[in-house]
Amino acid sequence: MFYDHQQIEKKWQKYWEDNQTYKTSNNTDKPKFYVLDMFPYPSGAGLHVGHPLGYIASDIYARYKRHQGFNVLHPVGYDSFGLPAEQYAIQTGQHPAITTEQNINRYEEQLRKIGFSFDWSREVRTSDASYYKWTQWIFIELYHSWYNKNTDKAESIDTLIKHFEEKGTEGLNANQNDELNFTAEEWANASDLDKEDILLNYRLAYRAETTVNWCPALGTVLANDEVKDGKSERGGFPVFQKKMMQWSMRISAYSERLLQGLSKLDWPQPLKDSQEYWIGKSQGAQVQFQVEGHDEVVEVFTTRPDTIFGATFMVLAPENPLVDTITTAAQKAEVDTYIEETSKKTERDRMSDVKNVSGAFTGSYAINPFSGEKMPIYISDYVLMGYGTGAVMAVPAHDERDHRFAKKFNLEIKKVVETEEDVQENSFDSKDSVCVNSDFLNGLNYNDAKSKIISEIEMKGIGHGTTNYRQRDAIFSRQRYWGEPVPIYYKEGMPYTLPVSALPLELPEVEKYLPTEDGDPPLGNAKTFAWDEVNQKVVATDLIDDQTVFPLELSTMPGWAGSSWYFLRYMDPQNDGEFCAKNLSDYWGQVDLYIGGSEHATGHLLYSRFWNMFLKDRGYISHDEPFQKLINQGMILGMSAFVYRIDGTNKYVSKNLASEYQTQQIHVDVSLLKGTSDELDTEAFKAWRPDYANAEFILEDGKYITDREVEKMSKSKYNVVNPDDICEEYGADGLRLYEMFLGPLEQSKPWNTQGLSGVYGFLKKFWNLYFNGDVFEVSDEEPTKAEYKVLHTLIKKVVYDIENFSFNTSVSSFMIAVNELQKLKCNKRNILEPLAVIISPYAPHICEELWSLLGHNESIEFEKFPALNEDYLIEDEIEYPVSVNGKMKFKISLSAQLSAKEVEDLVISNEKMQQILEGKTPKKIIVVPHRIVNIVI
Repeated sequence: MFYDHQQIEKKWQKYWEDNQTYKTSNNTDKPKFYVLDMFPYPSGAGLHVGHPLGYIASDIYARYKRHQGFNVLHPVGYDSFGLPAEQYAIQTGQHPAITTEQNINRYEEQLRKIGFSFDWSREVRTSDASYYKWTQWIFIELYHSWYNKNTDKAESIDTLIKHFEEKGTEGLNANQNDELNFTAEEWANASDLDKEDILLNYRLAYRAETTVNWCPALGTVLANDEVKDGKSERGGFPVFQKKMMQWSMRISAYSERLLQGLSKLDWPQPLKDSQEYWIGKSQGAQVQFQVEGHDEVVEVFTTRPDTIFGATFMVLAPENPLVDTITTAAQKAEVDTYIEETSKKTERDRMSDVKNVSGAFTGSYAINPFSGEKMPIYISDYVLMGYGTGAVMAVPAHDERDHRFAKKFNLEIKKVVETEEDVQENSFDSKDSVCVNSDFLNGLNYNDAKSKIISEIEMKGIGHGTTNYRQRDAIFSRQRYWGEPVPIYYKEGMPYTLPVSALPLELPEVEKYLPTEDGDPPLGNAKTFAWDEVNQKVVATDLIDDQTVFPLELSTMPGWAGSSWYFLRYMDPQNDGEFCAKNLSDYWGQVDLYIGGSEHATGHLLYSRFWNMFLKDRGYISHDEPFQKLINQGMILGMSAFVYRIDGTNKYVSKNLASEYQTQQIHVDVSLLKGTSDELDTEAFKAWRPDYANAEFILEDGKYITDREVEKMSKSKYNVVNPDDICEEYGADGLRLYEMFLGPLEQSKPWNTQGLSGVYGFLKKFWNLYFNGDVFEVSDEEPTKAEYKVLHTLIKKVVYDIENFSFNTSVSSFMIAVNELQKLKCNKRNILEPLAVIISPYAPHICEELWSLLGHNESIEFEKFPALNEDYLIEDEIEYPVSVNGKMKFKISLSAQLSAKEVEDLVISNEKMQQILEGKTPKKIIVVPHRIVNIVI
């Protein structure tokens, strides 16, 4: 019977939509299972075949859990704010909302074609005001919270105010920007403005001067992962370090909890490792060094206070505020030039560049508090202001970077850890050695020396033992248009939150999406974007009088704001009264399975965990972590094609002749190749772009052969394959099966369209099991034991594979089972009905059609997954190979129930064995039950 995949797939996609087959109820009687894909960003290019890999895997798992009787939440939505849509708006003048809507429609059309079992009724978009109303609400909650280290959680700012009213800062143990000291009386006498200023020092969302990645061409601050080699990832524009007043999130308050929480998560170890590295916990001491001739002190954090006698110079971050104060007039020009150069590097570049050493001398000296020696103070870009205190005591004998610095600037290198290594030539770092040249620490091992020196530091009153974290607070402002407005207005320069009743603060219309002439963010172009405090509403900007009408915050939130809590909104997406009803977040709880790319190892996953912990602290949800199990899918790689252009000409030489010329390798669109070959369609190439219209070709055997290479699938490499084309030719079920068949989910693998024909052939064979010629024919006759064995072998394998995410081997098992059933000419209902259910998570369309033909009126989706019966896998008979003196002579079929002695007796009495023995008695008989018989004569 002809397998018409196009007609079948259209029919069932319409059925699922019309009948809301995958709509999830909040029925709390069933056990729940929450399967989620990482939030897609809808780009204009649409999907290529690499994108659905993780979605197919999660969809198989979601369908499998429905078959097991779970209430499955498997939603979809769009991370629809962001820079690409804004850049397109700047170039074309088209509102980002329009292009975003078009892109989403394109994505949705493609996703529906692949037959995903998403609950489309729960779709959320971060750029919808009904969604970002709650992103703004979470921001307001963060603003009105502080972190109490005594209770180890976030609390309402009201409890902090109460503490100030009763005790001032006495006994306060808070996460803060600066350590403040005042009495309850001083708090009571402070002005309202001063009180607000003090509270900003503790709020979890706060405004402060911060060093940021500033991109003048894009007119915005960029996150570290949006900058590469000192340039913006989007557009390749120069990025500079700049100090600006920015909103930040106090994620640093959660560093220890974020670190400890990793042990409870079922995540890939490399992902946990990268979070651990990013958080960067280290234990050591905070120590103050006096600066000669100044009242200032340089405070450092060091993990090796035991080496303090070997500290021979100090290095400050170029942006450390002390630099201005302590730099001498003679050194000012050199220091200023160096600071200017450093501003062109991102923090990430500075951290990763471990080989190059540079710096400038400030002209000042610090005094080593233990050796009493003068230590020259330098600045260098290898010290970061955001890590520790923005200053280090340099111990060049025992730190590789300090050693390179000391060699470059001819500074003293003093050994203080016992070693045979010549520390003048190479640094030596060890925690197993003992202290030398260190006065009262001499002869002590690392742990004892560390305890002793910390005790001495504390006795001298110049510091204390402490724990430090590399992770810094997350900058939350973006000088962009296409993002969530921050619900803040300014009165006397101080920020205040809008009342919750005023949310959402909607994104206003602007004439242009670039910063204003005064350098304000694009929202500065809005004509209606001011806050009327009396009437509690947004009004025209020209009404601002700073008496009753005040300016609103002009920055927007970063891309990660909306994606840090979207998994919660899916639980209750239409609720206009709260971000998610507590009974629903309690029911759905954590995401049980989260699938997405490893590029989100730190940013998105850390921010989501932080917001989740915060909402738990404040009592809005009950679970500690958002994502219990996480899988990073690999990439599907594209097979790129290249032509060779002879330098300085418009001539192109075929691959195997290219070595004879000076050439440049150029990507060409894979659609310009003839069929599935490597031969270029030269006429199509000339028509592809105007600059190739007059191209000339040097051929081999009358053909132009391109070079091919497997690399990341990307529009810029012209190697993308459109899933729509695959669905058209091989069907969505073919695409789904093939993507799983390519290899283990976590590994990257190359795409090869030719491989689809094998999977498509399997689908046709599977389809034809249910037909006799063109007639649907399924028998109610009882299956044979052999047929049951095929079915239950498959059940066992597929259950194991799905639960271990080994989807590729399941597809192989389907092929084997269908081949065996075809050989057995099996058309029995008791085999073919469960077979359709087993294959349906992978190939839902064909299985729905067969299920319908089998006489069922309901979707196959909620049919119970077939139960394994191990009895069918027990062998009745065993075919024993019989070996004599190590050589196999014959085989004998015997009952599987026989004992080893019974097998031995039957083999010896066998006619063939009697002929071999010729009356001799065997020296030795070895019977391996169910395997082999070995006889020695």
